[in-house]
Amino acid sequence: MRLALLSLVVCGLLFPLIVTGLAQLFFPEQANGSITKLNGREVGSDLIAQTFTSPMFFHPRNDSASGVDPDINVQDAYSQIQRISLATSITADDLKNLVDQNIQRTMWIAGDEYVNVLSLNILLIQRYPSIYKAYD
Repeated sequence: MRLALLSLVVCGLLFPLIVTGLAQLFFPEQANGSITKLNGREVGSDLIAQTFTSPMFFHPRNDSASGVDPDINVQDAYSQIQRISLATSITADDLKNLVDQNIQRTMWIAGDEYVNVLSLNILLIQRYPSIYKAYD
């Protein structure tokens, strides 16, 4: 009984408190969910896909994946440029440049290229406030 109680206290209380404390100390942004803000308002997390349905925005993957991946590969982003351009009148070149400027890699140099959908959409709202005024 004592061993069970000790295990419960150590594994169920002390260990999680220590790990949470260390995470808050060394990685506070990640420990709190990597929350993204727009004009001081919390609008989502960089770690979890957000649902975007308007044709004015980049959309996350909608294939057989889990639906929680916040990133899409660069080709998926490029394939959405025409739709966004038609919906917003932003030139396809400007949208391509936006995607190109926000490419990240899974590894420093040789990794797969991807873009974060929420970050792209936040940039659209910030760079084109007259078009996205309803979302500001």
